[in-house]
Amino acid sequence: MKFPIALQLYSVRDLLEKDLEGGLKQVKELGYDGVELAGLYDHTAAEVKEILDRVGIQAVSAHVPFTDMLEDPEGVLSDYAMLGCRYVAIPYVSDEYRPGHEGFKDLIEGAKVLGEAAKKKGMTLLYHNHDFEFALIDGEYALDVLYREVPASLLETELDICWVNISGEDPASYIRKYAGRAPVVHLKDFMLKGDKPEQMYQLLGKEEKQNARNEGNFEFRPVGSGLQDIPSVLAASADAGAEWVVVEQDAPSMGKTSMECAKLSIDYLRTL
Repeated sequence: MKFPIALQLYSVRDLLEKDLEGGLKQVKELGYDGVELAGLYDHTAAEVKEILDRVGIQAVSAHVPFTDMLEDPEGVLSDYAMLGCRYVAIPYVSDEYRPGHEGFKDLIEGAKVLGEAAKKKGMTLLYHNHDFEFALIDGEYALDVLYREVPASLLETELDICWVNISGEDPASYIRKYAGRAPVVHLKDFMLKGDKPEQMYQLLGKEEKQNARNEGNFEFRPVGSGLQDIPSVLAASADAGAEWVVVEQDAPSMGKTSMECAKLSIDYLRTL
């Protein structure tokens, strides 16, 4: 169960927005083997490539908004290919592309287009789920519909174990369900007491307030500090043929800074 470990840089965005190179140096010093990009922090792709090379850390993958890729597949994907990313992921979709909306069909067709475009650049397209993809369509999870309708040759999984768990599924079992199609697994831990809040994450920079009645019930945690059975997830990831695991913590907790949380996560993983 020894995997190279990357950090999704959204986890430490507060530092990178101020000093991209300094923040990446800290990530490398913590022992992470690679990073997953979440934007370029007002730099060009060429500038980011120079910074990554100076720091000596690999950009394994990138989260890139679906609509940005669709508007300019050639230009956007060329940038991330130049950065050396093996994977590029659809990280989320806005309401109109979610299950229950007509645009969900557009997501499926768009993923086919982007999967082809990514292949031409030597990359693999991934889909990173939240909880809304576990809505049912004729008795089947929308996430499974997406993966059924778009062939594995064009789209592979980046299962986020937090949202799989929150949605009522066992993360290890769900990872094994996509054995051979799960090259990257997102390790995200959490605590939940009572009912889950109506809003648990922020998208597109929008402030989405938690339901006041449930506020404080849900908290992102460093990996190994929450409810997830991480050893079982790693065993399932190995069985499924995963090549990387990626730590992500949407917001710091436990009175720690974002970088301190990133340290707690990798320190825990190195003990396993």
